[in-house]
Amino acid sequence: MPSLSDKLKSLGVKVGAVDLSQRKTEQTSIDLIINGSYVNTPRGDAFVAEKIFARDYSHGQNAPLSSFLFSSSSPLALISQWANDSRITELPMNKFAFLDTETSGLSGGTGTYAFLVGVGRFVDDRFVLQQFFLRDPSEEPAMLEALIQFLAPCEALVTFNGKSFDAPLLTTRYKLHRIPVPFKNYAHLDLLPLARRLWRDRLPSRALKYLEEHVLNFTRASEEVPGYEIPWLYFDYLRTRDARPLGGVFYHNAMDVAAMAALLNHVSEMIADPHGGCVEHGLDFVALGKLFEDLNRWDEAARLFERGLETGLAESDFEMAVRRLSALQKKRGDVEQALRLWRQAAKKGHIYAHIELAKYYEHKQRDAKSALKWAKSARQEAERAELPAYIRKHWLAEIDHRLARLERKAGL
Repeated sequence: MPSLSDKLKSLGVKVGAVDLSQRKTEQTSIDLIINGSYVNTPRGDAFVAEKIFARDYSHGQNAPLSSFLFSSSSPLALISQWANDSRITELPMNKFAFLDTETSGLSGGTGTYAFLVGVGRFVDDRFVLQQFFLRDPSEEPAMLEALIQFLAPCEALVTFNGKSFDAPLLTTRYKLHRIPVPFKNYAHLDLLPLARRLWRDRLPSRALKYLEEHVLNFTRASEEVPGYEIPWLYFDYLRTRDARPLGGVFYHNAMDVAAMAALLNHVSEMIADPHGGCVEHGLDFVALGKLFEDLNRWDEAARLFERGLETGLAESDFEMAVRRLSALQKKRGDVEQALRLWRQAAKKGHIYAHIELAKYYEHKQRDAKSALKWAKSARQEAERAELPAYIRKHWLAEIDHRLARLERKAGL
């Protein structure tokens, strides 16, 4: 397998350190394009840019990032329970590092490296972002050492798909250079699985930038560059030493880090106070209901399902929400509420509701004739519904089996 040096040479890139004094005289060096400084480390100098977000900075139409710091209760308590890591709620927010990488490719392995690592953390009441840039592949140990210094006060990572990509990639690079991995024992909250839980039914994409636009209501500036272009822009920089196109890469990375902090802030507010106005869409109430149900918080889940149904849902979404809520009411022992929901859904032609009512009258009321009536109406709905053939076959087989048994019980 060709080494990283071989790959870079094939692209016309000269690998190796360039005299620092010479770089500073070049009109396109990174320090003339990006406001940063050189940090001294045991393995050499590393270029680090810094951006400070003020206390009142809001990323989109949401609460300021710093609102994390002034919450009267633990803002991540339920997220911690969902992630099954108690450290997430026990740690103060200034112990969290929001991390995102820009890399030489997405294939992973020792041939892929992070040339830009953005990390944000709360310092006092401000959100401080530092971006660690690899001016040359030979400077990777210095960059990794500089990153250790900034991560030193932290005990938790927040990433977006970082458990699968960013953290393993950086771990590989640290091990390659025999440098201790600074976040080895950190708690790790990956926002991508949580985003999928909350928005997979409402939004066609759960990519961070899409959530930024459609959940946080934030639109990036024109200097934004698409993620797929970033590796090639970096390889062009290594070949030409022209850093001018990298401004958009730094901006992209900074917005990703800020978006993660804003998204976590928004999700924590949604979960802590879903009825307080931060949740507007019916499917978001339903998604939260599913999450609360999974956490065995059945009373809150039931209220969220009901709130979702009140907002008006598409037919298929309504059926799913009623099904979940009626099943939850059975678990809670609230039979009257479940019956009300089934009758409401049955009027809308939902086959499953007719079957649930048939089950109720057969097994709970021991009323075979009423159960038979609901089973027959279920069959009528299945026959006239516009369903794929295999789904209709499934419903009819189940209903006919039930009808035969009920007819025997009713003496017909």
